[in-house]
Amino acid sequence: MKIAMIGTGYVGLVSGVCFSDFGHDVVCVDKDPAKIDMLERGEIPIFEPGLDTLLEKNVEAGRLSFTLDLASAVDGADAVFIAVGTPTRRGDGHADLSYVMAAAEEVARTADHYIVIVTKSTVPVGTNRQVKQAVKKANPDLDFDVASNPEFLREGAAIEDFMKPDRVVVGVQSERAADVMADIYRPLYLREFPILTTDLESAELIKYAANAFLATKITFINEIAALCERTGADIKQVARGMGLDGRIGNKFLHAGPGYGGSCFPKDTRALARTGQEHGLPLHITESVIAVNEDVKRRMIDKLLDLCDGSFNGKTVSILGVTFKPNTDDMREAPALTIVPALVGGGAKVRVCDPQGRREGEHLLPGVNWFEDPYKCVHKTDLLVILTEWNEFRALDLKRIARKMTTPRMADLRNIYSVKDAKRAGFDAYESVGRAGFVKPAEEDRKTA
Repeated sequence: MKIAMIGTGYVGLVSGVCFSDFGHDVVCVDKDPAKIDMLERGEIPIFEPGLDTLLEKNVEAGRLSFTLDLASAVDGADAVFIAVGTPTRRGDGHADLSYVMAAAEEVARTADHYIVIVTKSTVPVGTNRQVKQAVKKANPDLDFDVASNPEFLREGAAIEDFMKPDRVVVGVQSERAADVMADIYRPLYLREFPILTTDLESAELIKYAANAFLATKITFINEIAALCERTGADIKQVARGMGLDGRIGNKFLHAGPGYGGSCFPKDTRALARTGQEHGLPLHITESVIAVNEDVKRRMIDKLLDLCDGSFNGKTVSILGVTFKPNTDDMREAPALTIVPALVGGGAKVRVCDPQGRREGEHLLPGVNWFEDPYKCVHKTDLLVILTEWNEFRALDLKRIARKMTTPRMADLRNIYSVKDAKRAGFDAYESVGRAGFVKPAEEDRKTA
């Protein structure tokens, strides 16, 4: 089948490359000439493990190409996927659908044959019906269907998620559209991965509900972590005890500095807004949003305690600024709250991240970047582990402590333990939801 993929951002590019690996003829479209030039050279504008190799393979096979010309991509296509951004709209928290609608209208003006217009972007309930109305208005004679096909890709594991999904959700209104979508996903049908076919509204809501539930699990365990710190319990033991219950499961029960990324913050806000618009406030989702912001601020308080109540004049090393490992994505990352607080408080901030510098240089002004974590911590007063990259999981802590002016650590991903930090010679260690320590001399100084 021939597929046009509008948008070469994270979702569009990964989906287009993977569809081509299914054997389909895929043309990826974007309005950015620099991005198309980069892709035609075989360069990837995002960091996603394995994507460059898969792209090269399918370009060489003649199944994958890139263009600025939407009309040529739509010509003869069986389906057009819209995979453009739906950022949070300023002022009201709703998803900005202007890019989706503009793409749908452009397809309508271009297409001259039956086509399925598939919304891959994450959109609020009712959007696909709006897309259908917009297309009819732009081209009343066009024979078409709309479909909702939300993505469930984890950054850093997107190819695996696409090729071996927990489920594929397809919302349609006609058997004809369902048949086209079945042909597109036939390789997954044959391998018996779950394909759930629903109405449009259910498909749209599944995506938001799933992300909001996962965000709720993260936020819940972070609140329990705060209670652990007050009561002397250990969040790792509590989370393990919870996760062994098959009804709960152990995923997304890892305490830390709050969720971030391209999906959870945006989608929880959009879902909360949808509830408000329908006169049904989603109190749990609204609380999750508020608590997640509180978690980030609580991390700042931890760092302030380790800096004796003031960041002014301190040198702080940050290991990891992307919202999670194995991605270069910094959207809504905890670092965007924590690092500016350090800089604004007068700290000199050093940063080391395997992939975060490309975005981080303009998002985090006033910091110094390092490629090597050991150079990053030289003569610093505080080490903060903010993203759990593999590169930071087995550091030589003794070597780190010797290099620091004041060996103190805020392990906000619970990678290490009190025993690890004491053995390495740290004066103070704090994590999330577990007991830390401050050596007696330092404790006396803090309380004097």
